[in-house]
Amino acid sequence: MLQQHTEIKDAEIKGSLFPLSILQLEETDLGVLSEQLERKLAQSKDFFYRAPLVINIEKTQGAVFDFAQLKQVIESYDFICVGVSNATAEQADAAKTAGFAILKQPRASATKATTEHSTDQKTQAPKTAAPSAVPLKLEELAPQKAVAKVIHQNVRSGQQIYAKDSDLIIIGSVGNGAEVIADGNIHIYGQLRGRALAGAAGAAQSIIYCQSMEAELVSIAGNYWLSDQLPQNIWRESALIKFHSEKLSAQSIGPNGPKH
Repeated sequence: MLQQHTEIKDAEIKGSLFPLSILQLEETDLGVLSEQLERKLAQSKDFFYRAPLVINIEKTQGAVFDFAQLKQVIESYDFICVGVSNATAEQADAAKTAGFAILKQPRASATKATTEHSTDQKTQAPKTAAPSAVPLKLEELAPQKAVAKVIHQNVRSGQQIYAKDSDLIIIGSVGNGAEVIADGNIHIYGQLRGRALAGAAGAAQSIIYCQSMEAELVSIAGNYWLSDQLPQNIWRESALIKFHSEKLSAQSIGPNGPKH
């Protein structure tokens, strides 16, 4: 009896870019890290659930510590550990043994912050497409909301802008792979093609407004939609996103007035 052989094609592996969150590890005390992650998840647990995470260990100054325990702590909060970046050779060996991938990323000392139009604006414009970083440092909210942060420029891929304790106004567009975050509302007078996270500190009444909704992700107080979850009636339309009745809702705000 003849056996029929099925031709097996070679596996195809292609390079691609996906948004990743970056945890800036500044010390090796994992008890402190555990407390920080717990407080962060209390603000927006659903947004970070099973999120892939890269740990930047540049600021640990080459200290070799228990990477297996580091992985255990992070995964106990339902993150997925992808790897570590900016490791020394000795740290890299220890991290590999614990099952981490070793990633290359521009060091913080080599990346200059852009301060145009605002003394406290923090954006990154790396020449290579670096993972998008979600701020994980925890700070207390000011008792009153600050004056809105206004950015008079497009936000390009790889850049991140954060308006702490205030609204964020972008006079321009937000490109694919870019990220804008505000503790208050977000206004975008242009296209939103990247990620917009309003109410980052938990203010569920925050709203995202934009002239052309083409977002990779929108989030209000940790409740989020990916691009394929956005209602079709607002795609590439002037629209707003808000959190209402325990869920996100979208509304067209085109020339003919609001449409739900």
